[in-house]
Amino acid sequence: MLSTLRRTVGALACCWAGSAAAQALVNEPVRPLPMQAVGDPARIALGERLFRDPRFSRANTHSCASCHQLRRGGADGKAIALGADGKPARFNTPTVYNSSFNFRQTWTGRYSGVEQLLDHVIAKPAVFADNWDVVAARLTKDEALAAQFKDVYGDALRPAYVRDALDQYLRSLVTPSRFDRYLRGEANAISAEEERGYLRFKSFGCAACHQGINLGGNLFQKLGAMREMPGLETSATDLGRYHETKRNVDRHVFRVPGLRNVALTAPYFHDGSVATLDQAVELMFKYQLGRTASQQDKDLIVRFLHTLSGEKLVPAEPPAVQPAVQPGGAP
Repeated sequence: MLSTLRRTVGALACCWAGSAAAQALVNEPVRPLPMQAVGDPARIALGERLFRDPRFSRANTHSCASCHQLRRGGADGKAIALGADGKPARFNTPTVYNSSFNFRQTWTGRYSGVEQLLDHVIAKPAVFADNWDVVAARLTKDEALAAQFKDVYGDALRPAYVRDALDQYLRSLVTPSRFDRYLRGEANAISAEEERGYLRFKSFGCAACHQGINLGGNLFQKLGAMREMPGLETSATDLGRYHETKRNVDRHVFRVPGLRNVALTAPYFHDGSVATLDQAVELMFKYQLGRTASQQDKDLIVRFLHTLSGEKLVPAEPPAVQPAVQPGGAP
């Protein structure tokens, strides 16, 4: 009887805790990430191998991981990356972590999803200068890799399977953090100062744009919404979404970046012109919010932003898969 009573009380306590955590999320502008990715582990592992394979580039020199370095928060640590052709890219490299939660892809929101972005990247001269058929033909000559595709897909290596494996891998790059545990009701997952920073983040209005599961990535916003930012239009890059729509209203409009792992992805902004997180917060207050804040408040917000770093990020980049033939030879 006593053991039954204990089990009943325990079950009620768990239900109450779960309900309390769920209730706490009702009024939160941020939603927690899933604690683990959903997908076929075999296809994800195959996609990870492809992500690091330089045979996607025409000269066998660049892989996806060349610019999206997992040890750097899924970005590359550069203001502007250089393409496979040696020319600078147009924008700062965005992170691949949690990118599947963005409502549009790239700074200008040109692509609607990960699959569409992959189709663009694989055929872009400055990146890979190939197409899925060419890549698949190249990879098929690797007998071990072809055998792995056969095991995973039950069929010969085909372009659609290459695309699918990469897509599944990118969707697996989900990085739950201490803050997600806090949102789920684990009050001690973040410190008192970090919690105060989150409260400031909300009360000052940062969460008006940086909300949802990715703390951003789900709307467009003008850079310099409350006050004109000096130095814009020094290059075509600054025109932002105007590149896609040719509407004057979209000048200086960009997809709001998600803030997950933001402490790891400096430099910041579309052009990589802001070196530190502290500077980024300062500029956001001045030009996006049109408000002033004490140094203490800004420091607390930065402390909160550090809680968004995933707890199980890749600590170091694994070695890239080496092509069987050196650049210049037949693929």
